[in-house]
Amino acid sequence: MPASPSRLFAQIATAEPPAETKVIMRRAVVLGGSIAGLMAARVLSDHAEEVLIVERDPSDVDNGPRPGVPQGSQVHALLPAGQMQLERWFPGIAEEAFALGAPLPASDDVTAKIYINGVLGLPPRPGPSGPGLITTRPFLEALVRRRTLEIDNIRMVYGRAEGLVFTDQRVAGARYVPEGGTESVVEPADLVVDAMGRSSRLSDWLAENGWPKPPMQRMPIRLNYATALYQRDEKVSDTWVVVYHTMAGQGRTARIGGINSVEGDRWLMLVAGYDDDRPSRDVADFTARCREQYPEMFGAIAERAELLGGVTTYHQADSRRRDFHKLDRLPAGLVAAGDAVASFNPVYGQGMTSAMLHASCLSAYLRSDPRPHEAPARAYFDQVRVVVDAAWQVSTSADIELPHVDGPYPRGYKITKWFGDLVFRASQTDPVLSARLNRVTTMLDHPTSLSQPSTLLRALRLHLFRTRRPATARVAASNGHGTGRG
Repeated sequence: MPASPSRLFAQIATAEPPAETKVIMRRAVVLGGSIAGLMAARVLSDHAEEVLIVERDPSDVDNGPRPGVPQGSQVHALLPAGQMQLERWFPGIAEEAFALGAPLPASDDVTAKIYINGVLGLPPRPGPSGPGLITTRPFLEALVRRRTLEIDNIRMVYGRAEGLVFTDQRVAGARYVPEGGTESVVEPADLVVDAMGRSSRLSDWLAENGWPKPPMQRMPIRLNYATALYQRDEKVSDTWVVVYHTMAGQGRTARIGGINSVEGDRWLMLVAGYDDDRPSRDVADFTARCREQYPEMFGAIAERAELLGGVTTYHQADSRRRDFHKLDRLPAGLVAAGDAVASFNPVYGQGMTSAMLHASCLSAYLRSDPRPHEAPARAYFDQVRVVVDAAWQVSTSADIELPHVDGPYPRGYKITKWFGDLVFRASQTDPVLSARLNRVTTMLDHPTSLSQPSTLLRALRLHLFRTRRPATARVAASNGHGTGRG
């Protein structure tokens, strides 16, 4: 009997480092040197004699957001599951980050403040890897890159990936044009990893060589971000981390806001809207939104803290996933990871964490004694599907409620939504359900874990208690109890 998605996800998301690894290939090539590519290279270093990363952007990640990561200046979240996987593959990396300036909370009592529909919810429990690693994207990526390139059998070259080399039924290498050059270079490989992000051209390369394209699903979210960086100042606010999420409905407009304390004793603050609600780069507009649409600490920081630089914006039209697991024909010697497989609404912070879980899928696949240069990596894509399904279910179940989104609706949507809403409402006041839901939204558990009878029964009991309570109160009042009359 096959394992449930929840159990498979738990196996993928383990914190335990692999007990045994062995070299099974001479050479692997990774296309893309962002988080997904770096994590894939780290895993491949245990199984290949040589790992080559081809990265199109020669700029130094230490100097801020790279052109190849247009959203790099925006708020990024490393969810607890991502931090656990990062520590799994780079032991001690969190301590190194803190030593290099990543902020540590002043005490164990300092936690994120999470507002849902304007109401401050229960504080989240600490993650399994200790204090949360909260940084800018360039800071974290620079650290992961340094740790990756310190491994002896990994090296990076700069250039633009141009295509794949096919031999019979397998990918035998990749072509790229070196930075500053005009002629393409062929890099032979036993395994090629596509980590080129949302703009990946892998589907076209497959089609050009007679292979089917993976089916793509899209959900049009039309998300609009604006982010600004401020100098931290205790006289202005003691804010550490704030998440603000207003859902559409009942006269509300869907909006997202966030404040992160990041390295350099700074605040990184974002405001976001959907569809025609578009924050601009105008500082006055940004400040007004913070003051009028978000909790008081947003306005205090925007109006009184020192602004460092300007306001940057970002637009994402859709969430998308490429379902490689559905292909009936797939060449050997090829896998994909990170946003090249699936990218989600970034407000849920799933991107970097998903990429790290994909790396753990790659490790599980390579430790299963495969022959990646002889047979398609279907076992890998089957595991990646479990991770993608988990993130997709969480993000799209919320996004599908946006007024401008009209599907696609998943099978059994109405009943799933009813139970989901039931658990969500109960979690706002019940610490047990809050903790269970938090483990799902932070990608520590698969969403199907919430369908356990104990969870549903607890949520249902709380729902019935709330709905019966007014009637009980009216009966008590009619009997002269609880009213001050007698």
